[in-house]
Amino acid sequence: MTVLIAGAGIGGLTAALSLHAAGIDALVVESAREVRPLGVGINLLPHAVRELTELGLADDLAALGVATAENVYSDRTGRRIFTDPCGRAQGYHWPQYSIHRGELQLLLLAAVRERLGADAVRTGTRLVDFEERAGGVRARLLDRATGEEREHEATALVGADGLHSVVRARLHPQDGPLRWSGIRMWRGVTEAAPFLTGASMTVVTGGDAQLVAYPIGRGRINWVCLVRVAGPQPLTEDAGWNRAGRPADVLPHVADWRLGWLDVPGLVAGSDVLLQYPMVDRDPLPAWGRGRVTLLGDAAHPMYPVGANGGSQAVVDARVLAHELARTPGVPEGLARYESARRAATAAVVRANREMHRAIGRTPQELARITGTYRHATGSDVAVLNSRASLTP
Repeated sequence: MTVLIAGAGIGGLTAALSLHAAGIDALVVESAREVRPLGVGINLLPHAVRELTELGLADDLAALGVATAENVYSDRTGRRIFTDPCGRAQGYHWPQYSIHRGELQLLLLAAVRERLGADAVRTGTRLVDFEERAGGVRARLLDRATGEEREHEATALVGADGLHSVVRARLHPQDGPLRWSGIRMWRGVTEAAPFLTGASMTVVTGGDAQLVAYPIGRGRINWVCLVRVAGPQPLTEDAGWNRAGRPADVLPHVADWRLGWLDVPGLVAGSDVLLQYPMVDRDPLPAWGRGRVTLLGDAAHPMYPVGANGGSQAVVDARVLAHELARTPGVPEGLARYESARRAATAAVVRANREMHRAIGRTPQELARITGTYRHATGSDVAVLNSRASLTP
């Protein structure tokens, strides 16, 4: 069995490592000519850290990320409204890590090439189309350097190719545009002194804006500012995507914030990286794939980032995919079992993230209820995760 994975993001690379650990060959194709440490921060929740730990990456994660100890909700004067313990402080057997997304991706890429071989990830190679055939899938791949197209035969195809997935578009041509919340996000990374415990994450609400900030190691603070600029609607081209941002766009929303323990205007003004995105998701699909083709991560279930769960869910997807393919006699049957295990679970996370997004301005009691409900809805109850059987073969 050889599984072709479209996309060398967090989900696709974790899928390759997981399949290899289960004794299944994998090949990853990535459209970008080079995988570089781009982007900003990401949180890996304990359920994802557990899976990466079982893949032998615990020490690497500890060296690269910050073990988040608490999530502090406050107003723009710095008044603490509610504190939610994180990771081991919450009682999990595994920490929660705040980490640079691009550096995590490079860590996974290095592990794939070390374990599966230097040619296990082919960059500059774009999946153009595919067709399912008797006993396999024939994919059409474009070499971006030469413009040459060639065919590749695989036992199965996994679309881990993100929000603008080619595989999803081919499987679901009537899917329609992404669903925009009307929120614009500015995301930045700034060299700054640590705040509160040094391992604290904070959610600050003031006026028309909300800011999330957390350390990601090497003296850097990742921050996200969310501002409503429109009502919910389908995403159109003029909504913008992954554009460079300017501090001047963000500062009017936070200029009068005085937390005492975190200089928010200084954080925005001093950002080394500043990008802007629309906050989007999609309604859950009634089915992800068919036969020998399936989806994984953002290609399957794009979600609002407010629950810090998108990357973590992709990691769990990857582990369940390998687990089901390894223990199920037929490939279509294994993929069906994977989808059955993950589709309803991730749909619950999409809905829970929408509810978390509505938590702005809530009382401490309401925040406690919402965060507790979120853990239950997303399958991350402490006792459940700590006692669940391993997905390692």
